[in-house]
Amino acid sequence: MNLGFWYEIHVWNTTGGLQPSDLPDHVLALDAAPHDWLFPRMTAVVHHGGAGSTAAGFRAGIPTIVIPFMMDQPFWAQRVQELGVGPRPIPRGQLTVERLAAAMVTAVSDSGMRRRAAELGANIRQEDGVAQAVAGIQRILTTGTL
Repeated sequence: MNLGFWYEIHVWNTTGGLQPSDLPDHVLALDAAPHDWLFPRMTAVVHHGGAGSTAAGFRAGIPTIVIPFMMDQPFWAQRVQELGVGPRPIPRGQLTVERLAAAMVTAVSDSGMRRRAAELGANIRQEDGVAQAVAGIQRILTTGTL
């Protein structure tokens, strides 16, 4: 399917017998890549919607396309859509090339979605979660209350 623009696709944790030599030249195969390194280099990200992947997408400030299939993934997929930082999730059983391509087009071309994702990422990157956790623990230890 020709989307009318170029995508550089990154694949990691290759499984199922897929070998780098099986991939076209425009696909980069990696055995592993940390989300916090990879996602900020992307225009948008497609993932399963686990809490860690979703948080990394939020922090990177890029639109997120979620393909949920189990556990808490549908919750995070819905949250991505509610925040307006990604298109409607595509449940794994409904995934088609056409649906994924349409979601990718939306993620890279919807200026409002891109703006909201960038704002969310900027807000998250300004937080000091460790300091807040330490302060909360100290408050509990000192006062015995939350």
